[in-house]
Amino acid sequence: MARKPRIEYEGAFYHVITRGNQRQKIFKGEIDYKKYLEILSRYKSQYKFFLYSYALMNNHVHLLVETQEIPLSKILQGINQSYTMYFNKRYKTVGHLFQGRYKAILCDKNTYLLSLIKYIHLNPVRAKAAKVSEEYKWSSHFNYVERVKGSIVDIDQVLRMFSEDKAQARKLYGAYIADGISIKKEDIYRTVDQRILGDEGFVEKVTEKTEESIECKKKKHEYSLEKIAKKIEQIFGITLRQLREKSKDREITTGRKLMSFVAKEYGYKGKEIAKYMRKDPVVVTRYLKERNNFSEEVEKICSSLRKN
Repeated sequence: MARKPRIEYEGAFYHVITRGNQRQKIFKGEIDYKKYLEILSRYKSQYKFFLYSYALMNNHVHLLVETQEIPLSKILQGINQSYTMYFNKRYKTVGHLFQGRYKAILCDKNTYLLSLIKYIHLNPVRAKAAKVSEEYKWSSHFNYVERVKGSIVDIDQVLRMFSEDKAQARKLYGAYIADGISIKKEDIYRTVDQRILGDEGFVEKVTEKTEESIECKKKKHEYSLEKIAKKIEQIFGITLRQLREKSKDREITTGRKLMSFVAKEYGYKGKEIAKYMRKDPVVVTRYLKERNNFSEEVEKICSSLRKN
C-alpha cells in the first residue's frame, strides 16, 4: 500500500521522530549531541520555525516543531543531511545514517502542546537513561526549569500557560512534568489517521487547509503582483504608489490588506508581498490574519482577474 503524503501547511505543528537507520546509534559521544544541536540551531535561524521541545536519544530524536513559510520536509532534509555529512566524515563511514522516512505527526497545538512536551521530556526517564528529567543533559527540559543563555527553545508561550510570573511558571512546569512520570504513548496517541493527532473538528480543519494549499499550488503566480495591484487600482481607486507610501489612511491600509490577501491567494509568500509593497514583513503577516473579514472584496478582485 502506498504511503499517504505528508500534510504540510504554514503554521503546522508537528511531533517529529527521526530514527537511526536499522535503529543504529546516531550519537556516539558528547561532541555528536552538541553538533546536532548546533545544526538544529542553524536551521532554526535560517528557516524561522518554532521549537518547543526536543530530546536527543542515542538512536533517535524527538522534536516538537511549528513551521512558518518553510515546510517541514525542507527543514528536516537540511538538518538530517548536514548531520549525516558530519557523522560520516567523523567516523569514516558512508551511506544513510537516518531511517528512510522520519515520522511526523500533525498535532492540534491547542490541545496537545503541554502533553507532548511532557511526553518528550520524560522519554529519557522511560528509556532508563535518567531517573528524573533533570538528570538528562540532552533534552530541552532544562530550558524550562532554569534560565539558559542562548536557548534555541521557544519557552515563553508554554511558560505563560502556567503563570505570567516566569519564576512561578518554572516551578509549576516542573511539578507538571514530575506528576506525569507514568505517562505512556497510548495515553496521548488515540488517532484514526496516524498522521494526525486531534479530534474530528481538527481533522476537518486540516483537510480544508490541505485542500487550500493544493489549490494554491495549482494557481501559484497565475497573476503577477503588478497585475493584482492594477486590478485593486481599477476596482478601488488605490494606486501602487499609495500602497507603498507611509500613509495610515484607512482606505489605503485596506488596499494594502487586499493586496496581501489576493497575492497570498495566488501563492506569493509574505516576504514577497512585503517587498513589493515596500513594507515590513511583520506588517503583512498582521494583515493576513484579517483575511476572513474581507472575503467578499477578495472574491471580487479574484473574479475580475479571472475574467480578464
